[in-house]
Amino acid sequence: MDSSKFETDEPLTPAGRLFLRPEINQIIHCVIGVRDLIDVDSVKSQIAGSVMVQHPRFSSLLVRDQNGVEYWRRTSIEVDRHVIVVAEPVLDDGASDEKAVNEYLADLAINSSMDADKPLWEIHLLLAHKCAIFRIHHALGDGISLMSMFLTCCRRADDPNALPTIVLDSRPARKTSRWSWAEEIPKTLLAVWFNFLFVVEFILRALWVSDRKSPISGGDGVELWPRKMATAKFAVEDMKAVKKAVANVTMNDVLFSVIGAGLSRYLEHRQPKGLKEGLQLTGVAMVNLREQRGLQELTEMMKGNRGFGWGNKLGILLLPVNYEKKTLDPLQCVMRTKKMLDRKKRSFEAHFSYGVGKLIMSCLGPKVASILNYRIVCNTSFTISNVIGPREEITIGGNPITYIRSTSTSLPHTITMHMVSYAGRAEMQILVAKDIIPDPEFLAECLENVLLEMKTAATTFETK
Repeated sequence: MDSSKFETDEPLTPAGRLFLRPEINQIIHCVIGVRDLIDVDSVKSQIAGSVMVQHPRFSSLLVRDQNGVEYWRRTSIEVDRHVIVVAEPVLDDGASDEKAVNEYLADLAINSSMDADKPLWEIHLLLAHKCAIFRIHHALGDGISLMSMFLTCCRRADDPNALPTIVLDSRPARKTSRWSWAEEIPKTLLAVWFNFLFVVEFILRALWVSDRKSPISGGDGVELWPRKMATAKFAVEDMKAVKKAVANVTMNDVLFSVIGAGLSRYLEHRQPKGLKEGLQLTGVAMVNLREQRGLQELTEMMKGNRGFGWGNKLGILLLPVNYEKKTLDPLQCVMRTKKMLDRKKRSFEAHFSYGVGKLIMSCLGPKVASILNYRIVCNTSFTISNVIGPREEITIGGNPITYIRSTSTSLPHTITMHMVSYAGRAEMQILVAKDIIPDPEFLAECLENVLLEMKTAATTFETK
């Protein structure tokens, strides 16, 4: 092979190499529902002329040198090889589009293979169900990167010439006040203490400490078990109503409160007797570490500006929830969750996990790093991620988008939850190991009902 070609090869980032390891191998599945019938030829034409196929990651092959080190090598794109057309309904029993698409995704979830002789992405067009599934290897980028990429291919429904609104996390302005030794020293010491505790817990989780067994426990090998999927649907306005009722609460505080209370509700249904009050279940949350939060402008990512950057800029947070009886006041649950998350936000846990991962990758190689990451997942109970989508309705190729959902291939967890917001709605894909959790639809219902109860409590609180 011509050695000059290697001069243009670009090495994978440490995170990219990690996601290619068999222990952690991850493919992102983004589902785009549309209102009108899909024209296959039109879709292929749009892909061929899109910014996506011009992007270095989407137009490169994964290659390995004689030492097994991975590189990206630019190549030409054959669109027909990346578009998979499914013309007939996925299910023959007259099932709804949502159920059919979820079953298709559940089957994809235990298939983490992609052809290495083409760039690591493909698009499945489910014509009968009017949706497209973007199947993209996690080595190409994280949810923030990929959402930014996708939005460059879309336009606002109310203005066909305008790009979708990039929604940034709203952060209250920090109040300036007179600095006081008496106030700041205890706060600093407390922050140092919590950082120490969180870092020690992270290390122990990577070694041997695990959650106690529960009806939703997974473990080594569970990622290979058959999957099932359900969709939980929330109104963003309902989450905002809860946020408004509790001082200084964020949308993520509300979301994790819903998850904690919803899991308690589900466990109470599965095992009404025998579960100890306060049983801890630990979630693994992926955190965007870019300096500017929220969705990033693709142009800035392509420039590699400080604080932006395409790729996988993710850290890990270990988020505990405790099994509680449903008699707990809904807003009390939100306040308690906020207190826990505030401690996490003041810590360096996510940055520590990212930095240590890079260090281990550099010194010990991807195999050791992937084993440690795999152990963290085996020793915890569930995965949660949340990506902010466009605030207004959008179109792709002139076809109005009805929903945006996201999930991924399986992990040793029995429950993986991925939420995406879009045009006032937030939809969470709940992927489960069906031999352990046979009823994900009921789990989705538990989460939906918890948010409605929180909203009712928030409304009642405001009227007092």
